[in-house]
Amino acid sequence: MAIIDKPSNNFNTKLYTGNGGTQSITGVGFKPDWTWIKSRTTTGYQNVFDGVRGATKRIFTNVNEAEQTVSNSLTAFNTDGFTVGSNGDVNGNSQSQVAWNWKAGGSVNGNTNGSITSTTSVNNTAGFSILTYTGSGSNATLGHGLSTALKMIIVKRRDGAANWQVYHGALAANQALELNGTGGSFTAANRWNSTAPTNTVFSVGTATEVNAQYGTYVAYCFAEKTNYSKFGSYIGTGSTNGPFIYTGFKPAFVLIKSASSAGSWLLWDNKRSSTGGFNSNHYILVPNNTEVEQTGTNYAIDILSNGFKLRNNNGNVQNSGENAIYMAFAANPFVTSTDNGSIPATAR
Repeated sequence: MAIIDKPSNNFNTKLYTGNGGTQSITGVGFKPDWTWIKSRTTTGYQNVFDGVRGATKRIFTNVNEAEQTVSNSLTAFNTDGFTVGSNGDVNGNSQSQVAWNWKAGGSVNGNTNGSITSTTSVNNTAGFSILTYTGSGSNATLGHGLSTALKMIIVKRRDGAANWQVYHGALAANQALELNGTGGSFTAANRWNSTAPTNTVFSVGTATEVNAQYGTYVAYCFAEKTNYSKFGSYIGTGSTNGPFIYTGFKPAFVLIKSASSAGSWLLWDNKRSSTGGFNSNHYILVPNNTEVEQTGTNYAIDILSNGFKLRNNNGNVQNSGENAIYMAFAANPFVTSTDNGSIPATAR
């Protein structure tokens, strides 16, 4: 099994300051295929772009709105980043911005493994693929292009208003969450057809959120990769001495949602931190709303060399006895390919 020695070749957070005009954002380290942008200092929509749908085509994690084509938003994906225009959500003058970037396959190809043909961009090394498809209105399968079963799927309808649908491997296959909402997980057999993903396909039911006849969709698909990504769950303690979650790496990105009850999604990364990403991190953004960045001990987690620990009793992610799911990507692996899988990499 290959170990990813440099996770930032596949995921990286980029901070920049908007200029209200046009600018090329460099320093990502690769040409991104999925870029998610949020202003840290002003309220505004959370913009999602990808290379399969194409630059200028945006959807928003905080609402159910259809895809928009906006010529002055993200206008190009470049070899070391991306270009943004004058749109205030992605390049507001003097506003602090954050962009989370993932690398898929670069090229776009057809996939006929499922009953619905999909168009995919696939990064098997990092366990990430993007696919677009047209719904059938009947129970169906879709080829995701990865060689292992998916742990998380995020689907958004493009041609009409519909809530984002999230599949997570720590929940039953008849359960779903909504990225733009605050509700806990709910039973919905018509989302994933009560069927767990396989090494080649995932299933969709008849819900218009994932498979309306002639509806158009995008799906972001994740398989777990040792020392790079982790998709799991934990039980909250309701205490500032919360659970430790072992990931096998020092996280660069952590997204958490209570599955048991209503509450916002909370998102941390290793760049938006006064401590440089080491140990305590109090800075969060909320994917399901337009709020500015929030900070304070009520949002604290410890970023550790081999995982993260909850240091808050925030009801969104830390209610006693309640189940929460998470998605995490690595800054540094706990072991590298030169360690023969046994000696921890140097950690601060």
